[in-house]
Amino acid sequence: MIQGSMVAIVTPFTDEGTVDEKKYRELIEFQIENGTDAIVPCGTTGESATLDPKEHLQVIKICIDQVNRRVPVIAGTGANSTSEAIELSKEAKDLGADALLLVCPYYNKPSQEGVYRHYKAIAEAVDLPQVLYNVPGRTGINIAADITVRLAEIPNIVATKEAAGDITQVSEIIARAGDKINVISGDDFLTFPMMACGAKGVISVSANVVPKEVKSMVAAVQQGRWDEARKMHLDLLELHQAMFIDANPVPVKTTLKLMGKAGGHLRLPLCEMDSAKLDQLKQVLKKYNLI
Repeated sequence: MIQGSMVAIVTPFTDEGTVDEKKYRELIEFQIENGTDAIVPCGTTGESATLDPKEHLQVIKICIDQVNRRVPVIAGTGANSTSEAIELSKEAKDLGADALLLVCPYYNKPSQEGVYRHYKAIAEAVDLPQVLYNVPGRTGINIAADITVRLAEIPNIVATKEAAGDITQVSEIIARAGDKINVISGDDFLTFPMMACGAKGVISVSANVVPKEVKSMVAAVQQGRWDEARKMHLDLLELHQAMFIDANPVPVKTTLKLMGKAGGHLRLPLCEMDSAKLDQLKQVLKKYNLI
């Protein structure tokens, strides 16, 4: 279930700042029409940090309803409070989520043992497939390979989204526990090299705007068409980099606005990018014929 080309989908907002259900449903259809293997609502790209609890469940519910079992929905239900993550995960399960994406506890800066116990508690409390989410640039701590290998022994912890930018760590996890846990890229620009090491796919930011192309690259690797995959990886590299010229999801939401697919509204403390970065982004998007 948790492999292939998966999108960390944005949460579009109206001019008034509420969840734009119409545009959200359209974006989900755009993904499914272009072959995306799973939809991941309420991740970093979905601005989960500024969704209140009611909105968080609303976004997950809309996604599950629109997808209608055509592809898996991997709901982002992580929190820096273990009890809060458990409660949100239970509610997502009740709504019909197929799996959970659980960000490493942020701000608290727990020990590695604390991280292990956090994930173990959620796994024991909620009977759904679970994906660890390691993104130290956001959370302040790295989930060490040793901890991921230990967590891989828990049956419903089935994957880890690695966004630490560390190919050595990825390789160590695959070497030691690749038969028990799927490693998933959390950095678009590293998907190809990570899959070359044995990763099983990507939870992608770029797929919000080029779902077909991201899927094609991942499929080429899966099918052993390495030369084609390498070319596609290199062809997409500048676009992947452009999606991170400002804090995610500022560039990708700006891109969707420029493409006419959704408003670019963000929630504070995120705000629009400055004019220099906007010009840089537009130049890249024109190269890819996206605008």
